[in-house]
Amino acid sequence: MNRRKFGNSGLTVTPIGLGLAALGRPGYINLGHSQDLHENYDMGAMEENAHAVLDAAWATGIRYFDAARSYGRAEQFLSSWLNSRNIVPDEVTVGSKWGYTYTADWQVQAEHHEIKEHSQAVLKRQWRESSDLLQPYLGLYQIHSATLESGVLDNMDVLTQLAHLRAGGLRVGLSLSGPHQTDTLRRAMEISFDGHMLFSAVQATWNLLAQESGEALQEASQAGMGIIIKEALANGRLTARNQETAFKPQKTMLENIATKLYTTIDAIALAVVLAQPWADVVLSGAATTTQLNSNVAALEAEIRDETVELLARLQESPENYWLKRSQLTWN
Repeated sequence: MNRRKFGNSGLTVTPIGLGLAALGRPGYINLGHSQDLHENYDMGAMEENAHAVLDAAWATGIRYFDAARSYGRAEQFLSSWLNSRNIVPDEVTVGSKWGYTYTADWQVQAEHHEIKEHSQAVLKRQWRESSDLLQPYLGLYQIHSATLESGVLDNMDVLTQLAHLRAGGLRVGLSLSGPHQTDTLRRAMEISFDGHMLFSAVQATWNLLAQESGEALQEASQAGMGIIIKEALANGRLTARNQETAFKPQKTMLENIATKLYTTIDAIALAVVLAQPWADVVLSGAATTTQLNSNVAALEAEIRDETVELLARLQESPENYWLKRSQLTWN
């Protein structure tokens, strides 16, 4: 898997990266997450599993890894893996995020799994925490789930602090969430310091079910931003695990295509994302080595234009997609 330029950031990435949202905490909204962990939430066992998936990712050539302060102990697990494997910093690109605080206390069920606060105080605190764990590997620091409603893109204290981090050599970016990703991204692209765009990268949701951000992502790519795609499998809805009755016709279509191409549903879904010219890196959210290897098979899937056109029928309205996502249960 060859490394490639990441926009104009000066960083490099691989076409597939590994996101650690499902590897660093007992509870997550991915379909079947409890099965992946075999309901063994011992911290040592979870760190061992995370290391196994990271090893498998490294063996396939993956060189971009993505964490966040709110992903339980994901940063700790990634840090211990990087150091125990003696990974040379120049051989890898690591991104993390600030803005959510993990509050589930290592429980699968909690009143609040994470609390959002996009203040300068949280940025300063979480930057110290991320830096302590991930330096000298950390190359990209992102606002976690920036929205226009949170006000973070109008908070000059936060923006100035991010510009200060950028001046020190760190690349700063933002991740997006919700039905108004496009509006948020276009607002972020307007923010400049010292004559240069503040944000070097954006991480957005784009998949067969949620495609509304594609035009804005193309604009961001043309402007020199690195593009990371998250939730390419829609938290498991674009895998064999989706047993939703209303989705059965769409799932049958995916199964038929996967059978003809001798691959899996998840590989088909990821291959379509990989085919987008503006997608620099697509995150696998694998929680097991089996899932990781199945995801990476997307690189070998040959998707024809007529297949892409057929799969475009799966697209849902932004409001419907994000409503369904909000109804996924932590498990």
